[in-house]
Amino acid sequence: MDPIDAARDWISQDPDPQTRDELTALIDAGDHGEIAARFAGRLQFGTAGLRGELGAGPMRMNRVTVARAAAGLARHLLATAEAPSVVVGYDARTNSDVFARDTAEIMQAAGVRAHLLPEHLPTPVLAFAIGHLGASAGVMVTASHNPPRDNGYKVYLADTSQIVPPADAEIAAAIDAVGRVDELPRDDGYSVLGDDVAQAYLDAVAALVPDGPRDLVVAYTPMHGVGGRLLADAAERAGFPAPHTVAEQLQPDPAFPTVAFPNPEEPGAMDLALALATSVDADIVVANDPDADRCAVGVRTPDGHRMLTGDQVGALLAESLLTRGIEGTYACSIVSSDLLGRQAAAHGQPWRQTLTGFKWIGKVEGLVFGYEEALGYCVAPHVARDKDGISASLLIMSLAASLKAQGRTLLDLLGDIYRRHGWHATGQLAVRVDDLAIIAAAMDRLRTDPPTTLAGVAVSSVDDLAAGYQGLPPTDGIRLGLAGGSRIICRPSGTEPKLKCYVEAVVAVENSADDARDAAAATVEAIIADLGSYLRLA
Repeated sequence: MDPIDAARDWISQDPDPQTRDELTALIDAGDHGEIAARFAGRLQFGTAGLRGELGAGPMRMNRVTVARAAAGLARHLLATAEAPSVVVGYDARTNSDVFARDTAEIMQAAGVRAHLLPEHLPTPVLAFAIGHLGASAGVMVTASHNPPRDNGYKVYLADTSQIVPPADAEIAAAIDAVGRVDELPRDDGYSVLGDDVAQAYLDAVAALVPDGPRDLVVAYTPMHGVGGRLLADAAERAGFPAPHTVAEQLQPDPAFPTVAFPNPEEPGAMDLALALATSVDADIVVANDPDADRCAVGVRTPDGHRMLTGDQVGALLAESLLTRGIEGTYACSIVSSDLLGRQAAAHGQPWRQTLTGFKWIGKVEGLVFGYEEALGYCVAPHVARDKDGISASLLIMSLAASLKAQGRTLLDLLGDIYRRHGWHATGQLAVRVDDLAIIAAAMDRLRTDPPTTLAGVAVSSVDDLAAGYQGLPPTDGIRLGLAGGSRIICRPSGTEPKLKCYVEAVVAVENSADDARDAAAATVEAIIADLGSYLRLA
């Protein structure tokens, strides 16, 4: 269909006057290029669900795109579950509540019993609610830590973890079969859940914290998201003093006015929290991303407060659980540090690596702890088999308080871990692009003409993850092994227009821990610099 005709057809079925007017203005302005771009395809539904910029047209997130997704998911559930039901949650981003209500109406009319959470709440509450209510599936309307203009649609099945193949392809096919959305039946007879679900979640996460000291000064930010109230309530239930919260970032705000990107990993995003930590002399800094499924942690040092890496937080949480005798499988994504494997082995517990994305970690059999370096941690799979920034925050607070009572810190425990298993330094080359062809070209060069040395270290192995690696499903990525145990994994981001290259260097602590740390950090920095030049990205 001609893009202009397709745009007019879209307008005729779009229930949203704002996006109808947006598309009409493009037609009236004769902006054929922008219209063609909006109708060049559709947002693809995959294992990350849907995620994209808000706006009119099938390449954007809007009420038509969401209605199609809801109808397709309903068809899938009706075909695969007996008496199916769905829980729908949403964050505080622009139109999240609208998309959630649309989903509930369409699901209910299709014959899938729909339950809508009563207000904007963290993603982990939605994941918990699926199991708590015995639902067949869950939908969370969120774009997590993406830029303000984005929104998304994340799908869970009954096991409280995100979808993986083949369910994603089956749901995508059902979405593709949906016709005009103005002809979809709607039913506002769905149930709106009460506050009891969030209260049950808080009870479950507060119960995770072992008895012990509670004296701890915490500087906290929910980063304009939905985690603030629940984190404060969870801390109170677990017996901790109220965290000091960044006032400017306390209230949910879809504009995210104080940060360029609402992601604790982005440069500058933690500046206000670190300043607060200094002013209150905090023992630790804690941050959640906007939908509170991630947790970032900072520590006090002689030179001021600084943030830990996601791998360091993962190692600390794992050590806490392992030393408490929590038995089962410890898992992390393939781009996360190999340190977890050494920790698990030292305690006689199995370790599994998975593909990137928490959907894969959530499927690990016998899972008791899982993490990914991008600040995602599952410390209680029996609560939900997904990352949870609230429960992870509580456990890191418990660990920090126990160490403080001993006159020690999180950094002291990290030092113990490194002395036992080697200093594991990690870093990342992450390049955001406007043209996805840049990423494709970089990946093609790695496959066809990989480097022979980086930072003066020989590249000893090249593994194409698209061919499968150590029994993992195929995925778009390249793993470079370097002499001496260092490694690099390069992959396109699954949720953002980024190329991500994950670097790890391991140096044994023989005499001075400081020397090992400095040597490992220098190796990582040198590898990142050389890799950026090689890929013509830096």
